[in-house]
Amino acid sequence: MSLNQLSTLLYFILTGAIIGILFDIFRILRKSFKTSDIITYIHDFLFWILTGAILLFSIFTFNNGELRGYIFIGIIFGITIYLLLFSKYFIKILVAIIGFIKKIVSYPLKIIYQFIKKYILKPIHSIFDKIKENISKLNLKIKKNDKISNKIQ
Repeated sequence: MSLNQLSTLLYFILTGAIIGILFDIFRILRKSFKTSDIITYIHDFLFWILTGAILLFSIFTFNNGELRGYIFIGIIFGITIYLLLFSKYFIKILVAIIGFIKKIVSYPLKIIYQFIKKYILKPIHSIFDKIKENISKLNLKIKKNDKISNKIQ
């Protein structure tokens, strides 16, 4: 194996590790944010499109577009090493970051929600309650007047 082939193999081991990282990112996003099935399908599609783009970029950049067996061995080896040695730590770090961001974002959103609930939704709700109450009173008056008019006839 020449030095050029060895460096190409190392590039594709790194490419495999990058694909493993991308896999973990999509896996973490799927578990962190509950999504519908269609969104999951879109995520899967995006994963495969990005993986294909990474592979094409790597093959054309590091090996002039030539496919060799050791390229695929390097990719598989890179994914395997990443998943066995680094994935657990990457997931822990990324989950902690996402949890921290969720806390930072959720606090202002809770304040905004409470403000909207107290100063916009509650007054609107009370207006509709008064309208409903007035309609009920009006219906009672109409029924009472109908009874009186029926007695007169």
